[in-house]
Amino acid sequence: MRNLRVNYDTLIRVSRALSKSKDPEEIIRMTVESIKSALDIKGCALFLINRQSKKLEVAASTGLSTEYLKKGPVSTLRSIADSLKDGPIGIYDVSDDPRIQYPEAAKKEGIASILSVPIMVGDGAIGAIRIYTAEKWEFTLDDVNFVQALAQISGILIEMTRLYQGQKEHIEALATMCESPAL
Repeated sequence: MRNLRVNYDTLIRVSRALSKSKDPEEIIRMTVESIKSALDIKGCALFLINRQSKKLEVAASTGLSTEYLKKGPVSTLRSIADSLKDGPIGIYDVSDDPRIQYPEAAKKEGIASILSVPIMVGDGAIGAIRIYTAEKWEFTLDDVNFVQALAQISGILIEMTRLYQGQKEHIEALATMCESPAL
């Protein structure tokens, strides 16, 4: 991990930029790009839980191949599932850890270590941020805290922008109904 001071500066800059957006996709994209840049890692992905299928779906990523991202469905029950319930999980060696759902795909992608951090809103997880390194990496408390802070901020903002968009759609629908000559 880079200098801790750089990460605080990044956290302030990113949280300021994120708070200005009303687009959840932009928030998600900025989050993964900022984490990858700040930690100088191979890649980063933000997954959101599909409420119907209970699968983690990639919402945005950077530094990872399309082939790796399409390796198969990521189960909330199998793939580092404990991080969604118990908090952040760091995996030092993906080639030798039973919690990795697709170890061969990770090896082929050149991934050595993974940190998975839940995105919490209230008492429930809405997704996870995963960081991927090319070399085996023992994640420090500072690494985890930095990613966890951005996960928390992005989770809150994703939910807020979803509510904002829903409210905006309802207002537009009401305006259309009021303008309708049938009323």
